[in-house]
Amino acid sequence: MTADQLLALVAGILGGALRVGAPFLFVSLGECITEKAGRINLGLEGVLVLSAMCGFGGSYLTGSVWLGVLCAVLAGGALAALHGVLCSLPRVNDVATGIALMLLGTGLAFYLGKPLIQPQAPQLPPIELGNWSSSPAVKAALQINPLVPLGLLLAVALWWGFANTRAGLLVRMAGDSAQAARALGYSVPAIRIAATIAGGMVAGLGGACLTLFYPGSWNEGISSGQGLIAVALVIFARWSPLRCVGAALLFGGAGALGPALQAIGIGWGYHLFNIVPYVLTLLILVLSCKPGQLAAGAPGEFSAR
Repeated sequence: MTADQLLALVAGILGGALRVGAPFLFVSLGECITEKAGRINLGLEGVLVLSAMCGFGGSYLTGSVWLGVLCAVLAGGALAALHGVLCSLPRVNDVATGIALMLLGTGLAFYLGKPLIQPQAPQLPPIELGNWSSSPAVKAALQINPLVPLGLLLAVALWWGFANTRAGLLVRMAGDSAQAARALGYSVPAIRIAATIAGGMVAGLGGACLTLFYPGSWNEGISSGQGLIAVALVIFARWSPLRCVGAALLFGGAGALGPALQAIGIGWGYHLFNIVPYVLTLLILVLSCKPGQLAAGAPGEFSAR
């Protein structure tokens, strides 16, 4: 391997970590908000796929990519609101409802998105970080999604907000001790519904990343299970928004390994490298989840389930 190939490989993995990891970042932050309030949303795969379709459709129909992003956010919030309201009803289980919402979201997206498979929609303009290099491969690898800086700022804001704001403390109280929140006169279902909607809207930005930047088109296999992987990613990050950034970059880098190797002419094992994120997910679940033991950092209400 030459020095130029090595540089292109490193740039491809680093750029890919930011590019491929962007949906992981937004979906994991959304799930982090939801779970901090004591609610689990396994329907995020459906939220991600539906918001990806709505974002692409909004961009295609209006001609404005930013209106497409808004459509993705609203679609994610709407499906998450349904999950939040249903789960607030008596004798309704979060996990079962989340699986049903995942099927509903993906089914709606596949049905409504069939006319959008062929057209091209306006895309998000990339941030060029590779202009210092004369290598076209490096320049292409370091084209960054403009929503990534927003995700990083959001992670910092959530980390600070959970510890220092009234809204953040209420969300944590609903997740750690619903009984204490009720004793202080707060409505736990209302807090959890609001947190679930906010989480769905943030996850909707992940859907916008998929269809409006990378890979930048709409098809029925656009997500490849990233919404479900993000749930495991939140456990790996120990429910910390800042750790979600590192976890998303790790998964993004793992997902970018295969394309980066192919870009420098190494095609052997391409499909094998594509399964690295799924292997990582299995390892995390095996190492992090032990029967009868609550993971460190988990909201207290999860121990009662």
